[in-house]
Amino acid sequence: MRSMSTLYKNLSDTLNWLEVMGVDEIIGETPQNRIEDVGSEKSSLNFSALKKELSTPKSVKALPENKEFLPNIKDKEGLSLSQNFSPTPLIASLESFSPEVRRGSAYDLAQKAQTLPELKEIMEAFEGCALKKTATNLVFGEGNEKASLMVIGEAPGADEDRLGRPFVGVSGQLLDKMFATIGLSRKENIYISNMIPWRPPGNRAPTPAEIAICLPFLERHIELIGPKYLCFVGGVSTKALLNTTEGIIRLRGKWHGYKTPHLSTPIPALAMYHPAYLLRSPSKKREAWRDLLTLNAVLKTEN
Repeated sequence: MRSMSTLYKNLSDTLNWLEVMGVDEIIGETPQNRIEDVGSEKSSLNFSALKKELSTPKSVKALPENKEFLPNIKDKEGLSLSQNFSPTPLIASLESFSPEVRRGSAYDLAQKAQTLPELKEIMEAFEGCALKKTATNLVFGEGNEKASLMVIGEAPGADEDRLGRPFVGVSGQLLDKMFATIGLSRKENIYISNMIPWRPPGNRAPTPAEIAICLPFLERHIELIGPKYLCFVGGVSTKALLNTTEGIIRLRGKWHGYKTPHLSTPIPALAMYHPAYLLRSPSKKREAWRDLLTLNAVLKTEN
């Protein structure tokens, strides 16, 4: 039989582990369904008011179309980007241009895509981003293409680069488990992609120029999927897509309006911590759980 000191130590270790994992309440006087509790809050269910707020100009931060850069390409190389997509002659000429011009060409090419396979083909042929040279695979997207929720991460890691699929490493497994707690999966009702489709060397953060060059492809990706809701995972993608300098701590757990030049109305977007950050900071999982409940409460109103 174990001594009392051993039992106390085991209990103390267990409580410490629960605290680190984000547990802030062991038991209440009566059972509670946290998902139902959040779903019953009027502030969560009053989504019509939220949509109205997102439709106001102050909530919309659209990125410029950057078409003004396209004539420079035509002047120097004699290429016409207004013709039907033909990547081969353009590819060889992009590396010598500035990031602004490469972003402009990315925008023009992305807008030519009318389907997801066309967009993927364009991105695979695009040579305007140096990340492609060091990456093994293009990481395009995965999930239900007709899903009402589109999840957007930051950039591929080593596992994603090797397999050409988003969120398949340890952090991706955690993300799948997180969404599973509210009945979501990439096989059934969510679609997942990344802001940057190629892995930055050494898993470094993408540079502002790399983000700017890749954003037109993601904008078109979102337009083609046409989700009702967006979920931005991580600070880098959230700040870039919302065009803000605020950090993820201030942005997470709140609904924002996302708009591109070709979207008639903003798409409600919820910001969340990246699962890789949660693995490094388990105590933040309690906040991530609240964000999942916020997301679930809104999704339930659409069913």
